[in-house]
Amino acid sequence: MEIFKGTSHQTQLDDTTAQHIAELFSVLGDTSRVKIIAALLDGPMNVQSLAETVGISPSAISHHMRSLRQMHLVRAHKQGRQVFYSLDDQHVEELFLRGIDHVLHG
Repeated sequence: MEIFKGTSHQTQLDDTTAQHIAELFSVLGDTSRVKIIAALLDGPMNVQSLAETVGISPSAISHHMRSLRQMHLVRAHKQGRQVFYSLDDQHVEELFLRGIDHVLHG
């Protein structure tokens, strides 16, 4: 899969990839979602724990999780009646930590 088109002097993303990246950053443009991802850096959490940590209602957490799951930023797994969420993979953690680094040292 070719992501970039052109030479080193003129690098472009194809339209589909550019759209997906714009959607990704749009999802990350909400402070509650950023706090959710930060909380999940420490490991899997259920909705109630996330709500307490982030300071929003469990229903708001569930709403945000739909968007984060659609962008493959988090994944869900059931344990009994509870649903636990975790970061989808190492790439999500790396992207998030680079964002923190950029903000703190930019």
